[in-house]
Amino acid sequence: MKTAIVTDSNSGITQMQAGELGISVLPMPFMIDGEDHYEDIDLTQKEFYEKLKEGSEISTSQPSPESVMKLWDELLRTHDQIVHIPMSSGLSSSYETAVLLAEDYEGKVEVVNNQRISVTQRQSALDAKAMAEQGKTAAEIREYLEATRFDSSIYIMLDTLKYLKKGGRITPAAAALGTLLRLKPVLQIQGEKLDAFAKARTVKQAKNIMITAIAHDMEQRFGDKTGRTIHLFIAHTENEEAALELKEELREAFPETGEILVDPLSLSVSCHIGPGALAIACAKAME
Repeated sequence: MKTAIVTDSNSGITQMQAGELGISVLPMPFMIDGEDHYEDIDLTQKEFYEKLKEGSEISTSQPSPESVMKLWDELLRTHDQIVHIPMSSGLSSSYETAVLLAEDYEGKVEVVNNQRISVTQRQSALDAKAMAEQGKTAAEIREYLEATRFDSSIYIMLDTLKYLKKGGRITPAAAALGTLLRLKPVLQIQGEKLDAFAKARTVKQAKNIMITAIAHDMEQRFGDKTGRTIHLFIAHTENEEAALELKEELREAFPETGEILVDPLSLSVSCHIGPGALAIACAKAME
């Protein structure tokens, strides 16, 4: 039984990495000033942030049904089954669309409601690939990923409130007050929602809040305060130097954990929070 793994570019997996990993990645579409662009196809991270800073009107969408089915049809010429892992159903309708499309594929496509995005979605795709190589069926992989979908956390420190205000996620008055007080809000993604978590006055305080929150989740939710059985990640929005510094701080806090991946945050999240953000994430490793 040969099983293909499909995800989307919200996972942070580039088209080049996809080829190396043996995972198919659907590029996420963006509408920028009325024109269609596709992540990592004709829209780079650099170009995206340039447009964002210029004040361009940017909106996100989901892969078209035609692009999804075209990829599935191509893969089923060489594979028996497909595991399709879209971004969290709470953040996009990609999951619901894929479920409807899969009805015409006679059980050959299993769509996963994994409730993840960015680096944690990437880990789900890697876990799915590993299980496929172990001989697990598409249905078995979907069942595992859905059973463990809440075994992850993301905490994000914002550098600016400008983009939350622009997207209507906070009021102009709240944004003005937060800017005046130089607040560094910390958001969280637990499963299907992006929510407020804490407020900090400095970057140092915000980083300490995130590290403490991750440590709590590792010990209380996942039963491993050492990090030996936990994947740790750092994500950022056009803030790589600070992300690498944070990696060293995280390494000091959890010296027994494995490699800490540093990756750009999904552009679908970035367009709502802007550049300069830092995030810490964790996901429980497969047993």
